[in-house]
Amino acid sequence: MPQKRKVEQKSSHRKPDWLKIQLPKGGNFTAVKEIVEKNHLHTICTSGKCPNMGECWSAGTATFMILGEICTRSCKFCATKTGKPLPVVPEEPFRVAESIQKMKLKHCVITSVDRDDLPDGGASHWAETILKIKELNPNTTIEVLIPDFGGNMDHVQTVCDARPDVISHNLETVERLTPQVRSAAQYRRSLEVLKHIAASGVPAKSGLMLGLGETEAEILQTMDDLRSAGVRILTLGQYLQPTKTHLPVVEYVHPDTFAHYKTVGLEKKFQFVESAPLVRSSYHAEKHIG
Repeated sequence: MPQKRKVEQKSSHRKPDWLKIQLPKGGNFTAVKEIVEKNHLHTICTSGKCPNMGECWSAGTATFMILGEICTRSCKFCATKTGKPLPVVPEEPFRVAESIQKMKLKHCVITSVDRDDLPDGGASHWAETILKIKELNPNTTIEVLIPDFGGNMDHVQTVCDARPDVISHNLETVERLTPQVRSAAQYRRSLEVLKHIAASGVPAKSGLMLGLGETEAEILQTMDDLRSAGVRILTLGQYLQPTKTHLPVVEYVHPDTFAHYKTVGLEKKFQFVESAPLVRSSYHAEKHIG
């Protein structure tokens, strides 16, 4: 039985108390920052202005972003730079793997910008990075958050063949809102990517942002679409407007409503559901192995 949604309408003065973010601090935070900077690496933590950066970096973990920091797409929700990317750095897979080794990570998350300028969308670089991480860190589990590669399933398969422990591809929002939220991606195409991942035998994961104007019925339908595609792991978090030029927040969804969606998701047989205002796709990712 659907539950009445608890929301707080967008305020120009302040966010709700439940969206307070912990400021970065501590020795581990500094150590992670130094390793990332020394190896000339990019993280989605900084480029995506992730609200959990303080918590994760202080715990000694980070989500690395490969293939540069300039995206060929300009999604209306994302703070990552857009434009003409720089050439791919051949040494990057080793630098990422070496950094993970220095951090002594038991689990790592890798994502990337979209590289529609490359013939394979960066798939071969993705595979090389995964394999190099495995070579230098045989006991480290790996989650990757990949783009749609323009719907080319051969390129998706290139990543699957490298056999990370989890492959994630985010739907980001419901079908109706996809054209205004995502610049080039398509809802049904993303579902096909996820279906291909699941069929390859690698656990498939996806995530949604709430607060963009979606209805509860649309969220539940999206959950059903993801389950039909074979997705095992779902994340739900609050959309936060990164700058004034990005899409505005339509509503702040109450933590009780996020808890309701977690219950519904588990009832729909997702293996893992992370659902809370500050949840992002890599949040508590180490718990999703299994």
